Amino acid sequence: MFALNAIQPSWPAPANVQALQTTRQGGFSLAPYASLNLAMHVKDDEACVRQNRQVLRTVLPSEPVWLNQVHGVTVLDASLVQGVPDADASYTRQAKQVCVTMTADCLPVLLCDRAGTVVSAVHAGWRGLCDGVIEAAVAKMAVAPSDVLAWLGPAIGPNAFEVGHEVRAQFMQHDGQAALAFKPHADKWLANLYVLAQQRLNALGVSQIYGGGIDQAFCTYSDAQRFFSYRREAVTGRMASLIWLNA
Repeated sequence: MFALNAIQPSWPAPANVQALQTTRQGGFSLAPYASLNLAMHVKDDEACVRQNRQVLRTVLPSEPVWLNQVHGVTVLDASLVQGVPDADASYTRQAKQVCVTMTADCLPVLLCDRAGTVVSAVHAGWRGLCDGVIEAAVAKMAVAPSDVLAWLGPAIGPNAFEVGHEVRAQFMQHDGQAALAFKPHADKWLANLYVLAQQRLNALGVSQIYGGGIDQAFCTYSDAQRFFSYRREAVTGRMASLIWLNA
């Protein structure tokens, strides 16, 4: 369906909800950003990024509402966004308006409701996830959590995401059940972003959860052919997770 080497989320979203996950393949950027880097802030050649975004634009109904992601919990109404504001999620009820999040190890979360009236794209790095960015996005959607569907995109996997004691402690302060998402690893821990996100969604009343770590095998760190990974290569590009309403 798409000209890009992209992933179509596998989830039972309403017919008018469209979503797309890019990979690192199919663009113009040279190493270490090869090849479909969509981020302007990583010191890639801007002309290449513009070309890459134009490739993406050919399969979208409008230019995505780009954000300057800062690992926070701010969620913006995409229809009101001007420029490229600091925020880590957006939502819309407007047809053909594209919400987007960019990642290269952090967890992208796409949300919609069963009626197909609202969608959201969320950047959930561990800080934002711990501080409540998913909760903030679901709240902005203003629908019953039981009607929300979530798709979890490619992120660093549970066998690769090594963190310190302080990260585990912060999650544990919020919910003791977070312990289930951490495995001892030498003097540190391996963290499972997918389990942590599921826990937060379940606590809200969201049970319809699909994607990476659940019914699709994604790990940005270990799959260098398909995905960028900041943990693997500090100088690298970013993929995009996009969602919009067709009508």
